Amino acid sequence: MGHMSPARTMRLWLWGPWSLGVALGVFMTIGFALQLWGGPFQRRLPGVGLQLRQPWAPSRGPSVPSCTPRQRLVFLKTHKSGSSSVLNLLHRYGDRHGLHFALPTRYQFGYPRLFQASRVKNYHPRDGRAQPRFHILCHHMRFNLKEVLQVMPSDSFFFSIVRDPAALAHSAFSYYKSTSSAFRKAPSLAAFLANPRAFYRPGARGDHYARNLLWFDFGLPFPPDTRTKRGNLHPPRDPNPPQLHGVPSGAGPRAQTLDPNALFHPAPTVANGHHQMSSPPSLDLESLSFIQWGLAWLDSVFDLVLVAEYFDESLVLLADALCWGLDDVVGFMHNAQAGGEQGLSAAREGRWTDEEQQLAARARTWNNLDWALYVHFNRSLWTRIEKYGQRRLESAVAELRARREALAKLCLVGGEALDPKYITDQRFRPFQFGSAKVLGYILRSGLSPEDQEECERLVTPELQYKDKLDAKQFPPPVSLPLKPSRLLSP
Repeated sequence: MGHMSPARTMRLWLWGPWSLGVALGVFMTIGFALQLWGGPFQRRLPGVGLQLRQPWAPSRGPSVPSCTPRQRLVFLKTHKSGSSSVLNLLHRYGDRHGLHFALPTRYQFGYPRLFQASRVKNYHPRDGRAQPRFHILCHHMRFNLKEVLQVMPSDSFFFSIVRDPAALAHSAFSYYKSTSSAFRKAPSLAAFLANPRAFYRPGARGDHYARNLLWFDFGLPFPPDTRTKRGNLHPPRDPNPPQLHGVPSGAGPRAQTLDPNALFHPAPTVANGHHQMSSPPSLDLESLSFIQWGLAWLDSVFDLVLVAEYFDESLVLLADALCWGLDDVVGFMHNAQAGGEQGLSAAREGRWTDEEQQLAARARTWNNLDWALYVHFNRSLWTRIEKYGQRRLESAVAELRARREALAKLCLVGGEALDPKYITDQRFRPFQFGSAKVLGYILRSGLSPEDQEECERLVTPELQYKDKLDAKQFPPPVSLPLKPSRLLSP
């Protein structure tokens, strides 16, 4: 997933039913089916298919004169995947460097509807005025490439983040229980996953949070089986349904013709050393071919996809890809729920109980499209890590964590995130939503003016930071005092 060319603007081929049918016909081969259900599951999850990226080589660091920091960025902020922490580092970087953000009028770009350029503040698509030049687009949206390219340059760096659906399900159930009708009806996540169709109804309000949330956020259309079979996922109605745009052959270094015969990769049976989980029975060969095509399209658009379970490793790769320093990506966790960090560590270190493993298997099966996304991008992350160098990465991750720890000691009362009941300064109190407490930070007193400014940036929650950036980019008009008029004599 290398540097993007202006060819991204040429991705205007509609992925309609006719072209999808041609793709499916080519993909439906016995060899693909045999590959799909074989092979061991490793710690580095094997990919589910298509690899369409150009060869990527790590940079030698931002000190090299030929390395120019990237400042045109598109970040797809996925839900419940650690994206708020990435958003904070983008806010800080843009704030420090005086960059312009493409901001929503409120806090999201019309989500869950597909992104529309007209929702960007100060964007005027039809009045003939010169368009503002934005550097960063990073707030919640449902991805829509055609409209994004109306706002951002075609050579912007596109990236996002994914999370294991097993962990994401826990967070989403807690956070969106009052929003999703399916979650609201279920007494617990275990009860929901034991029989999800007893609670889930296609098209019900807020139920895009209850199944394949990552796939939905990426703006991908849903495979035929999930759109036509009774009881399967049907996304909320959208007056502007998602349209994937193909890449004209020969349009640039990333614009390749999708050759199915050259793009088959095994999609092994899942195992984590403790149990086996076969491919979800609801995925027939037609749906699997559809998924592979969607993953290939994402590969052609996104330069990098981070993985929440390897967050620090992902940040090091992000800094390298952007030609940024480690200080640009070091920061604190944001929008974290109480207990969430322990669960993430347990998952990463394989310390789940048998019951938790069973629950994880059910979550991955129910969220089969998200699982395909996660497996695919986890594999691509580790491919990049191997090219970057394992020892080099370990050294950079250790340095990143040491800097984070030093900043925590400098900035934070207690050196860690705290229960929101202790946070009285509303500038730093995170928005509370859902059944779990969202943790935040309290700054130490007695900081120097320089440290105070940087520490405030580090702990400011996403909503308050968005308001700060909004006020900076769009200051309220200054009303001049009226001069007393001379009274005319009669």
